[in-house]
Amino acid sequence: MTTPTAPTAPAPHLVRWLIRLHRPALLVGTAFVVVLGATLLWLWGPLTDGAVTAWRRYDACATVGSCSYGQYAILLYKDVYQYATFALLAVPFLVAAWAGASLVGRELEQGTARLAWTQGVSPQRWLAAKLAVPAVPVALGTGLLVLLHHLMWSAGDGRIGTAKDWYSGETFYANGTVPVALALAGLAAGALLGLLTGRSLAALGGALGFTGLLWLGTQLLMPHLWPTVTRVSSLRDGPRGSGLGVERGLLTSSGARVGDQGCVDGATPQCRALFDNLDAVGRYHDYHPESHYWPLQFTTSAVLLGGTALLTVAAFRVLRRRTTGPTAVPASAPTPAPAVEKATV
Repeated sequence: MTTPTAPTAPAPHLVRWLIRLHRPALLVGTAFVVVLGATLLWLWGPLTDGAVTAWRRYDACATVGSCSYGQYAILLYKDVYQYATFALLAVPFLVAAWAGASLVGRELEQGTARLAWTQGVSPQRWLAAKLAVPAVPVALGTGLLVLLHHLMWSAGDGRIGTAKDWYSGETFYANGTVPVALALAGLAAGALLGLLTGRSLAALGGALGFTGLLWLGTQLLMPHLWPTVTRVSSLRDGPRGSGLGVERGLLTSSGARVGDQGCVDGATPQCRALFDNLDAVGRYHDYHPESHYWPLQFTTSAVLLGGTALLTVAAFRVLRRRTTGPTAVPASAPTPAPAVEKATV
């Protein structure tokens, strides 16, 4: 006579299990990187060459009179550049939405997470794999796109009349390391929102909103993470210094600063009267020159990665609270075995 024992399921291979579980997202993400990467290569090569040739012919028109030039090539480069840049900057939002809705939120909503916890996988190990496994392709894919964007922009810088300056809007962020760090922060934020809400749709909306706040905070904080350069000029000359502007205004005879009053042309009677009332003697302009580009990118990325670490710690704390509450399922609870009648001899 033997006493039946409950069979114990072996712990699954987490990496292989995660890849199989999220294979559709992996395929879609890979296709996104391939298509956007091919678009950036197209911009880097044929589109840049065509736009450069068109601009040379356009410049020649100013000296020889009326002539034809490839306006279509110029407009095509401008449009594709804009769409590709926006697509690259959307990556952190896509990662955050997927992490909240599918990576964590849906599994809690459908109960598959608790099922995994009863199969020899602790909740902490489950979450660690959920964060670590996607982080590798997210960082590599976003980094590749950023590299291609920077190379593409460099190929047209100074050669195309409508090419964006290094400090211009979206170009400033798409050319550096900030999108990579922001994508990793979006991954952690999505996982945290998924654990907090336990619902895929709520986690999706919350992750998008939180990533939007991170993006806004990045833009507000970045110019102040590195010392600026100050350029002083006369009232008649106007502000001097080209780069990422931080602050500009007027200087009084006592050396005090007055915020920008909007008077660019110091020769007009209205501006002269304003300067006299304020006792202004010059202008100042705090800005970042091009040599500050990478220090700004690296310091901002470091701050974002620090925020990612805090979000990750918060996610583990929320998971611990979820799994140690009164309704929690023990992480190592074995799967109940069907009852087996004792054999009689």
